[in-house]
Amino acid sequence: MAIRKVTVAGSGVLGSQIAFQSAFKGFDVTVYDISQEAVDKAEERIKGLRHAYRHDIAATDEEFNAGISRLQFTDDLAGAVKDADLVIEAIPENPDIKHDFYKKLSKLAPSNAIFTSNSSTLVPSMFAADTGRPKQFLNMHFSNQVWLNNTAEIMGSPETDPAIYQEIVEYARHIGMVPIQLKKEQPGYILNSLLMPLNAAAGMLWLKGIADPKMIDRTWMAATGAPWGPFGILDAVGIRTAYNITNASAQKNPALQPLADAFKKMMDEGKLGVESGEGFYKYPDPEYKDKKFMEI
Repeated sequence: MAIRKVTVAGSGVLGSQIAFQSAFKGFDVTVYDISQEAVDKAEERIKGLRHAYRHDIAATDEEFNAGISRLQFTDDLAGAVKDADLVIEAIPENPDIKHDFYKKLSKLAPSNAIFTSNSSTLVPSMFAADTGRPKQFLNMHFSNQVWLNNTAEIMGSPETDPAIYQEIVEYARHIGMVPIQLKKEQPGYILNSLLMPLNAAAGMLWLKGIADPKMIDRTWMAATGAPWGPFGILDAVGIRTAYNITNASAQKNPALQPLADAFKKMMDEGKLGVESGEGFYKYPDPEYKDKKFMEI
């Protein structure tokens, strides 16, 4: 592979996971975010993955430490991407923020660098012109807990070079992902095209007072055998991301605006989900993981 040095731009919950998984699998990774405070939080967040890697995939301390040794952290975008073969963008799901970011990135990264977006709903053709390299730009969307839920949904625009697309498919395989290859652009890809209607339906049941989040989750878990329900999923995805997606969807479907407003209220209260330690549940030990949770 031509990819050796990777930069992950955006160090939130998923950005941090993508960065460490790449380093864990042998790539040199630079983690970039907009402030030193955000970078420091990312470093602590990544170090906090040790137990999960040990417990979930039997990683040894030596393997984990080796992954940590291949990471660098910075709030300087120019320095972060100067030698990058691949830049993975994992910044907030806001089109204006992404447009601005790619315009800056296009001027700073090497001309041969490939850009991918971890966007969960926005298609690559929306930003291809901003990148200055539409042939080398596509989306690669990860699921939360990348070491366990190891899918990478790969979606190009009509301008994406097929050879670049295949290189990203191989990169996904190299870092332990199952590459889910989409044949054309689709907002929400496969996974979120299935999940978003579920989460929106659950949210509206909650807002209408039909049932509380825990009862809705219990219903889904009992009926389907799933390990968590839609509100557990929302906490893992992050309330900030849920708000951005729902608020954008409300432009076409105004009935969703009250749900977007409810997510905004949670954000204002600091309830961001797993990221902040509280959303619909409290973490690191949410109620739905307790066997007694299903005792209705």
